[in-house]
Amino acid sequence: MSTPHNNANLGDIAKTVLMPGDPLRAKYIADNYLENVVCFNTVRNMFGYTGTYKGKKVSIMGSGMGMPSIGIYSYELYKFYDVDNIIRIGSAGSYKNDVKIYDVVVADKAYSESNYAHVFNLYESDVMKPSEFLNDKIKKVAAKKNIDIKTGCIHSSDVFYHEKGSNYMDGVIKNDCICVEMESFALFSNAFALKKNAACILTISDSLVTHQETTAAERQNSFNKMMELALETTLEL
Repeated sequence: MSTPHNNANLGDIAKTVLMPGDPLRAKYIADNYLENVVCFNTVRNMFGYTGTYKGKKVSIMGSGMGMPSIGIYSYELYKFYDVDNIIRIGSAGSYKNDVKIYDVVVADKAYSESNYAHVFNLYESDVMKPSEFLNDKIKKVAAKKNIDIKTGCIHSSDVFYHEKGSNYMDGVIKNDCICVEMESFALFSNAFALKKNAACILTISDSLVTHQETTAAERQNSFNKMMELALETTLEL
């Protein structure tokens, strides 16, 4: 069995999938953290790997950038490959002075101006929530491992570059968003519709307040706290 975007067979993918946006980050995690690794997808170079972490079967797959991209990949994983849990592990830009470079954020909600949820299943809210089950597991693991996390509403945006005159910050301020990324609202929408579990762990890669930023290589290879938190969480699922 395969889909237009994934050449895996049923059974090749674990029940829990970690999804970085960057497929090279998926490769980095597979190379550095997993044993007995098998690459299950190379379509469009959106690499997917299954292996074991401390004996637990887990899969890692890139999602690409933006809600349409993660919307496709996560839907197929849930619907056609019997995946139960997807944890997005990505980068984000901070909206707050106290949310700093390399801080780890666990999303409690995702606000978006996107019409993804409406077009997907006529869901009208502009806020989607992750799975309480997954978030509880993540937070307990973080406490156990002494990994500092920040929680709050995140902004999932369709647009990376904004022209002058855009009022996109109105919703950000209204929902007290602490950082911005581009995928979680769609992931949470898919999970909600298909009765699956989704969560999002982010590392702050740049600040819209201080204008500090990380390099592409740092974003690909150096977000180890986030990766380890997600991997340790898979052991509880």
